[in-house]
Amino acid sequence: MIDFYFWPTPNGWKISIALEEMGLAYNVIPIELGKGEQFTQKFEKISPSHRMPAIVDHEPLGQRAPFALAESGAILMYLAEKSGQFWPNETQDQYQALQWLLWQTTQLGPMMGQHGHFALYAKEKIPYAVGRYRHEVLRLFKELEQRLNGREYILDQYSIVDMACWPWILTYKSQNIDLSYYPNLRRWYDSLKQRPALRRGYDLFKEKRSKRGSEAPDEEARRHLFGVVSKDDH
Repeated sequence: MIDFYFWPTPNGWKISIALEEMGLAYNVIPIELGKGEQFTQKFEKISPSHRMPAIVDHEPLGQRAPFALAESGAILMYLAEKSGQFWPNETQDQYQALQWLLWQTTQLGPMMGQHGHFALYAKEKIPYAVGRYRHEVLRLFKELEQRLNGREYILDQYSIVDMACWPWILTYKSQNIDLSYYPNLRRWYDSLKQRPALRRGYDLFKEKRSKRGSEAPDEEARRHLFGVVSKDDH
């Protein structure tokens, strides 16, 4: 059994989708980000950076003691190895998979997250910041559009790379991105949306889902979600 520390966000959906696709048994433990539950000492032992998602595998690979792991990309790779699914067998294919997984975790996710923050949540709208991150997001959409030209999936077969990217592309509406300019990306997105396991992963805690930018976080949630720099920070 895997304890799965989760809240319905793009990074959380990566793992809920993977667990469903792989058919792994898991127990969901909610981490309500707007209430600061990610900052407890108990959770820090599992996720040192106070980031969700995280897992504790009670029947881990290669050892007897329960195994804690954070960072969505690392969790996806671990679950793929544990289940023996959704990861290439050949060395060069594995590195290409790693390339695109890192592309998502270091570029697509962070750029879309920053664009979403400044365009949707920031009280002060800063045109330079919105324009800067929007430019980067559109650049990345073009890269993925080109990658999907003539391809059903990002790799030769459906993989954890698709599971990593799909939840972030999902936010295109709230981020005011017109997918009609990206027909390959649109086809890929709509095709994956029909997968039953992906839908189950996406629907986990459906009732707690963000309204994709239309909600107004209260001051407590803003403090926990966005933070502020104080004179005591080092």
